[in-house]
Amino acid sequence: MSAASVERPHGDRPLIAEANRLMDRNPGYRVEIIGGQILVSPPPDGPHAVALTDLMLPFVTAGLHGVESKVVQGIGLWLPTGTEDYAIPDLSVVDADYHDHYVENNCYDPVCFRLVLEVTSSNYRTDLRDKVKAYASAKIPVYVIVDRKHQRLHVLTEPAGVEYENHRPHSPGEIVTLPSGIGSQVTLNVGEILKAGQPNAD
Repeated sequence: MSAASVERPHGDRPLIAEANRLMDRNPGYRVEIIGGQILVSPPPDGPHAVALTDLMLPFVTAGLHGVESKVVQGIGLWLPTGTEDYAIPDLSVVDADYHDHYVENNCYDPVCFRLVLEVTSSNYRTDLRDKVKAYASAKIPVYVIVDRKHQRLHVLTEPAGVEYENHRPHSPGEIVTLPSGIGSQVTLNVGEILKAGQPNAD
């Protein structure tokens, strides 16, 4: 579990109000606020969704969707990087009592997040740069990135400041075992995940 804690913010929320308007006007789009900037992501393509489903299975099989933790998609994570900052990871492993850590705007305190995972889309730079800083700042213990653009799976651990001290990229053919601190042993087949998520040809 993470040691970070976020106080419930107060006052006006102009960025959140605008982000919520954008979500209402653009169904299927993901709207986040990172570093005081509103980021809008297009709806995922089919291979993105398939890769995400394939990724959920080993976490569920390992018993992480049970009494002590839950495996969830699209749950908001309140960030300590700005007064209105929040992210919405594609997949998260959270403590089972995550609902006790509600902050606002359908977002939860990072203290209850054990792992976050992103499957890249056309805005892959956000996952590889901005969100690394954001999740490290929130002290999320494990950040996994399925980089469909460069055909790599990144595992980032040991958050320190705005970076992760340990960043390991993995290639097809490798089998990756995630840190046991997430609550159970989870093994990922890099090649199978990247193949499932192979983007559609334009």
